[in-house]
Amino acid sequence: MIRVLIADDHAVVRQGLRTYLELQEDMEVVAEAADGEQAVAAATRHAPDVVLLDLVMPRLDGLAALPRLRDAAPAARILVLTSFGEDDRLFTALRGGAAGFLLKDTEPSELARAVRTAHAGQAPLSPAVATRVGEQLADGGRPRAARLLTPRELMVLQLVAAGLSNCEIAGSLRISERTVKFHVAAILNKLGADNRTQAVAMAGRRGILPEG
Repeated sequence: MIRVLIADDHAVVRQGLRTYLELQEDMEVVAEAADGEQAVAAATRHAPDVVLLDLVMPRLDGLAALPRLRDAAPAARILVLTSFGEDDRLFTALRGGAAGFLLKDTEPSELARAVRTAHAGQAPLSPAVATRVGEQLADGGRPRAARLLTPRELMVLQLVAAGLSNCEIAGSLRISERTVKFHVAAILNKLGADNRTQAVAMAGRRGILPEG
């Protein structure tokens, strides 16, 4: 039996994963965890073969939990559950010892196959995740979003970060306010941000702009 630990802060997600995995004849869910601290404690107690680890959790997130999980259960293979827009975390998780990556909306059959693949010592990747990792490797690991932003969009983003309004940015760059709005909308879309403040914060975390 492959002993599985599920670590995700959403109870519905945990229940869905447990329900499907326990239908597999060769799998047993030995524990669930709602945050990184619980995951480390559960790994210490149950010594799972495979850990399904969400990256975004309260108290201790997945990235911070990774090295502690490896210490708590050295033989465990850790599969990271990721979402689109978390590209900047993939390489950090890879360096932290993740055995593979799966999108959260992956098909159940692919999930079961990935658990078996990881347990066998290989490194499963969702096709979409593999493409994103490959793109970053081909570009020296630079943030994908930084490559997508045009020079003009980067300039607009810098002025947004400086606190300028659309009107002020238009005056500074000698372009229309409508054009500024177009650039800002493009920046939000490419960074996956909901608003200007979030875009600046995300750009800082990804190394596109200096943080702070």
